[in-house]
Amino acid sequence: MGEHQVQKVPLPSIRRYPLYLRLLKAHLEEGEKWISSTEIARVLNLKPIQVRKDMACTGIGGKPRIGFALEPLIFAIEQLLGWDNATDAILVGAGNLGSALTGYHGFDQYGLKIAAVFDNSPEKIGTMINGVRVFAMGEMPEMVSTLSVRMAVLTVPAEHAQEVALSLVNAGILGIWNFSVQALNLPSHIIVQRTDLAVSFAELSARLIKEIRKKT
Repeated sequence: MGEHQVQKVPLPSIRRYPLYLRLLKAHLEEGEKWISSTEIARVLNLKPIQVRKDMACTGIGGKPRIGFALEPLIFAIEQLLGWDNATDAILVGAGNLGSALTGYHGFDQYGLKIAAVFDNSPEKIGTMINGVRVFAMGEMPEMVSTLSVRMAVLTVPAEHAQEVALSLVNAGILGIWNFSVQALNLPSHIIVQRTDLAVSFAELSARLIKEIRKKT
C-alpha cells in the first residue's frame, strides 16, 4: 500500500488495526485459515459493517460466506501500519516507566526495537536495562545519527520533557512517543503521539462510576 493510500485511512481505523491483528494471529495459531467479519465484530464488540470498512482499507477482499484469508490479511495490516519491518527507536528516561517499556517484549510483534536508552543519572549510565545499554544524554545526537533512528520514546519527568524533546528534534528525531504528562511545543513537521496514563485512568474511573450508579 502506497503512502498516499495510507494517509486516506481514518484514524479510528488505524486504532482498531492492532486489535484486529491480535485476534487474527490468535486464530492463525489455532490452525484456522479464514475468519468472517461477523466473527471479528462479535469478539471485538464492533459492528460488522465497520469491520468490513476497515478491512477494505487494507486492499484485501473477503469471500461471501467464508470471510477473509488470515495470512494475507495479517500481512496487509502489518504492511499498512509499517510493522512488517523492524523500526529502531531510542528511549530517553531510564526510570521505572522507561525500564518497564524497554523490557516489554510485545514491541517485537509491532516491529519496534529499542536500540538505546539515554539518561543523565551517573548511576545508570553504562548499565544495561533488559539487554539495552544506557548512554549519557550528551551522546544522544551522535548515536541518533549512527543508528539512523527517527523515533524516540520519551519517559522523562514533566519539567524536563520540553527541553529533552527539543534536543531530540535537533538531533534528527521526527517522531516522539510522549509518555510524560507535559504537552510538547514542537515544529509542525514533528509527529507526536502522547500517551497520558492519568487521562486513561480518568476515563476508566468515570465510566466505572457511571456503571455502578446504573446498578444502584
